[in-house]
Amino acid sequence: MSNVGASLATCYGPVSTQVMAKAEKIKLLILDVDGVLSDGSIYMGNNGEELKAFNVRDGYGIRCALTSNIEVAIITGRKAKLMEDRCETLGITHLYQGQSDKLLAYRELLTKLSLVPEQVAYVGDDLIDWPVMAEIGLSVAVADAHPLLIPRADYVTRTAGGRGAVREVCDLLLLAQGKLDEAKGQSI
Repeated sequence: MSNVGASLATCYGPVSTQVMAKAEKIKLLILDVDGVLSDGSIYMGNNGEELKAFNVRDGYGIRCALTSNIEVAIITGRKAKLMEDRCETLGITHLYQGQSDKLLAYRELLTKLSLVPEQVAYVGDDLIDWPVMAEIGLSVAVADAHPLLIPRADYVTRTAGGRGAVREVCDLLLLAQGKLDEAKGQSI
């Protein structure tokens, strides 16, 4: 983990200057869903309907990132109609569901948005996320990520998945880019 050496004081505690330098270059934030945007729980209704809880602070952070010209994408291994609805509500236009190989979707996004790996951050919670995290500019694991993922990440959030971890990452990206104070979101 690169959280060693010089650090910058933030509202989330000290963050290494190396992480902040990487965050300054980010133009695309990619998020996993289960365990990152949600706490990993899946609620099943009697009719087979799938339900998940999302944190409005994460939604606010995503809106702030989007209005500050940071693209946001979702790459998830599962497929659920509720994710289409959530992305529409948040204004996320890059949604890749049912991805057993997340690298394919990631590489498609790079080409589509004309970006290089150093301009991408990825937030994950499990080993399926590592192949993408190993190729990008800033890899982030949520606080309650799989124990083998945490030491590999550039940054580990102080907050757990589904509990504001995405907001933390959005805030750090915006802080590193000098946009946090003027960022405008919406609690959704």
